[in-house]
Amino acid sequence: MKLPVEPPVAPMLAKAVKGLPPQDGTLYYEPKWDGFRCIIFRDGDEVYLGSRNERPFTRYFPELVAAVREELPPRCVVDGEIVVVSGETLDFDALQQRIHPAASRVRLLAERTPASFVAFDLLAEGSENLMAEPFSTRRARLEKMLGAASGSVRLTPATTDERQAAEWFGVFEGAGLDGIVVKPGNIPYEPDKRVMFKVKHERTADCVVAGYREHKSGPVVGSLLLGLYSPDGRLHHVGVAASFPMKRRAELVAELAPYRMDDLSGHPWGHWAEAAERGAAGEGPEERTAQRLPGAVSRWNAKKDLSFIPLRPELVVEVAYDHMEGDRFRHTAQFRRWRPDREPASCTYDQLDRPIAYDLADILGG
Repeated sequence: MKLPVEPPVAPMLAKAVKGLPPQDGTLYYEPKWDGFRCIIFRDGDEVYLGSRNERPFTRYFPELVAAVREELPPRCVVDGEIVVVSGETLDFDALQQRIHPAASRVRLLAERTPASFVAFDLLAEGSENLMAEPFSTRRARLEKMLGAASGSVRLTPATTDERQAAEWFGVFEGAGLDGIVVKPGNIPYEPDKRVMFKVKHERTADCVVAGYREHKSGPVVGSLLLGLYSPDGRLHHVGVAASFPMKRRAELVAELAPYRMDDLSGHPWGHWAEAAERGAAGEGPEERTAQRLPGAVSRWNAKKDLSFIPLRPELVVEVAYDHMEGDRFRHTAQFRRWRPDREPASCTYDQLDRPIAYDLADILGG
């Protein structure tokens, strides 16, 4: 592969801000896609899919490699997001399942849940390195390249209208998107630097604390395991709350000690290990039990221990979250406060704010 920009390249990043930056005459507003960040390198038949951590995605998405050969110019480097579409929305759960060590499983999932690529930046075309060009120039070149695309490789919408961006922020969430990315039109492409901005939704929920995982540094609290009750009375694992200062992690061990359980048989997630073992072939344990449970092995790192210390499900915590992916928090929730005034049984899915449905095809002009 001989391109003016060669892998690996760390993608340009965005820093979180509370509200949409006002238009200053240079800004572009784009939907924030909920997928795997990826930079595509194509040199003829050679295709390389680079991930955010600069490791290749290529083997996991053979159908996307084929689409790149069909739909992108012979020599180019394009930044964007790998997504899986299910009906009218993005399906991040299905996308996560695509990272599998078995080649046979990869081939099967490529047929069952094919991926698409949403492009939002152009680093090189032909023999030209465009990274030093301003984003406005790169965007114009990308529009010329993909403006009429209708296959598996698509161009993200963009606007310079702050009011339209605010409208997108409100309605696109219903299609599975999670906010707005704001890009100054005069900046070059700066790998691994947070020179863009992102605005995400933030909501709060009251959750049951049913366990914790220890921090990688030692026997202190790494993350609280959060649960919500479904109408059938099952406590589902919906995510974790983390990002505590180290001193607070140690204090939490003592505070949670009275709630620790030595016998898992009486815990609502007591059968998690057995269920995870049955699901090791590629299905999540919740598919076998009709209940979302804490995982046993990380799909991203098989050596990462995701076992937990069980607690009696009697504590309630208020957390902030951006949005749901199916029946769980898409990202790590942020601890806000303990809620001694709330009964655990009142922590149900009914309290959650659900966005109005929006057809993904309308966003991509399909």
